[in-house]
Amino acid sequence: MSDGSAREEGRTVAVRVPATSANLGPGFDTLGLALSVYDELLVTALPAGQVEVEVSGEGAADVPRDASNLVVRSIAYAFEAAGRPMPGIRLRARNVIPHGRGLGSSGAAVVSGLLAAKGLLEGDVELGPDTLLRLATELEGHPDNVAPALFGGLTIAWMDQNGPQHKKLLVHRGVSPLVFVPDFTMSTSVARSLQPLQVPREDAVFNVSRSALLIAAMMQSPELLLAATEDKLHQNYRAQAMPDTDRLVRTLRDAGFAAVVSGAGPSVLVLADGPGQRLAAAEVAARSTDSPWEAHMLAVDFKGGTVKGYTEGST
Repeated sequence: MSDGSAREEGRTVAVRVPATSANLGPGFDTLGLALSVYDELLVTALPAGQVEVEVSGEGAADVPRDASNLVVRSIAYAFEAAGRPMPGIRLRARNVIPHGRGLGSSGAAVVSGLLAAKGLLEGDVELGPDTLLRLATELEGHPDNVAPALFGGLTIAWMDQNGPQHKKLLVHRGVSPLVFVPDFTMSTSVARSLQPLQVPREDAVFNVSRSALLIAAMMQSPELLLAATEDKLHQNYRAQAMPDTDRLVRTLRDAGFAAVVSGAGPSVLVLADGPGQRLAAAEVAARSTDSPWEAHMLAVDFKGGTVKGYTEGST
């Protein structure tokens, strides 16, 4: 086997990965949506053993600047899976996705690293979509965030005997996402620990019905989004750890808006039925809460993560 590291040395790739919101109410650990907020990175292959990390933007003060950086670890994981020696890495990251807010920042970091590796290995080893999803799921632990980060749009993710699988769906153009981001964070592991291992049968049936309805609402009938985003599997159990989030979700839902906890929280996602309803939801939230929430009017990202070759001075 040839030493691929010499071939990659000096190559730079540009990576762009969207934020994601998982669960969408009833689709626990299954449904995910890509949103138009992006982390952007430049990754250059250096001589083996060198690691340089520059980070600006969200979480910059807390992100490791060495080989323990999640993006760098994900690059290394992909090179190992491809059977190729890991080159040195120069990483320049501009983070926009909020950290610890339920918008898929760790999934985006994993996908960023894997896509960077895909670009650096181009012409030597091909990392296809199935491989990328498998590696991302192994690193992240579950596919609901990494699938939309990789492929864009609305995704259904599941596991079978062949590993993680996904289906990308087209979202009705009337669906208008609105995200409220607070100034406090929530640990995904803590949020998951609050859920019981067993739930009543009627709650499980309830969520099955709402998950099925949510697919119809997202693809062709946005007017059904309020009913379709009801949930009995996870949000109520996590509410005690996020009282401000729970209060905002309930206020918005009582006013007729399809509000859910984004991922593990604490951000709140509203799936509005058109731009007008989205503006109305933002006004209701502004009047009803004293907590500082940043409202972000977003679009559904249909492209997913991208990687391309980069030369200094190019756009």
